[in-house]
Amino acid sequence: MKLPPAIVRLLAAAFLAVGSFSHAEEKLFVATPLTESKQFTPGIEGPACDRAGNIYAVNFAKQQTVGRTAPDGKSEIFVTLPGKSTGNGIVFDRDGVMLIADYVGHNVLRVDMATRDITVFAHNPAMNQPNDLALGPDGTLYASDPDWKNETGQLWRIDRDGKTTRLAEKMGTTNGIEVSPDGKTLYVNESVQRNVWAFDIAADRTLKNKRLLRKFEDHGFDGMRADVDGNLYITRYGKGVVAVVSPKGELLREINVLGKQPSNLCFGGPDGRTVYVTEVEHARLVQFRADKPGLAWRRWQR
Repeated sequence: MKLPPAIVRLLAAAFLAVGSFSHAEEKLFVATPLTESKQFTPGIEGPACDRAGNIYAVNFAKQQTVGRTAPDGKSEIFVTLPGKSTGNGIVFDRDGVMLIADYVGHNVLRVDMATRDITVFAHNPAMNQPNDLALGPDGTLYASDPDWKNETGQLWRIDRDGKTTRLAEKMGTTNGIEVSPDGKTLYVNESVQRNVWAFDIAADRTLKNKRLLRKFEDHGFDGMRADVDGNLYITRYGKGVVAVVSPKGELLREINVLGKQPSNLCFGGPDGRTVYVTEVEHARLVQFRADKPGLAWRRWQR
């Protein structure tokens, strides 16, 4: 039966009103557990979401694994890494291939999601221990590379063919890393020194104009991801919060993540506004809703 236009307009208005009401009533920035405690090892890190909304984090059940967690919290081992390789940060490239920072093997590993075959995408013996990864809109990969013993660090660019180029050295303990939505700025934090730096990415993909975005006076840093507006979500290891920092360096808010040792985070969910956090104290994933989608999720849509 075809409804009169006036009725259609009324129904549409009612639908929009209900949608607006439910969004207004949604609890934002309130963390809840996604997985049970101790399902992961204390090496829980990663994480990253695929197009279907599954969350991948390293060291599920035992070291050297990558676990796959469904949105309802059910988890399983997805792959076991070869040899002594042990994962840290994870990203997906534009083709849906998983890339893993292998801090033991000085590698970035590549996982074919269909076959689960694991190969070395990039290797350089001059790397200390590749820690976290960020992907630019042009497909260029950037890696942080701390030397924890000496409290120093480096930054690397990894081209789409796996070629490695050192972009910076003699920094502090480089850890969380992210690229701005327009691909023109690289952000990196230093865990021990508690600095968040910004670099301009030049046309030749070198870095220039290093500047301090923000310095924190206590606790450490770990992973870092951006929302679609370029706000940085930074795990504050030791404080038990995710700090949200604007592209101008303003502290917008801090979110309690139910454990003192958050190690990393990613955005996912059907609308890209669910933030998943790997938390070491309870060795579990927690989640909270944000007001804006994540940058990586937005790139999945294109």
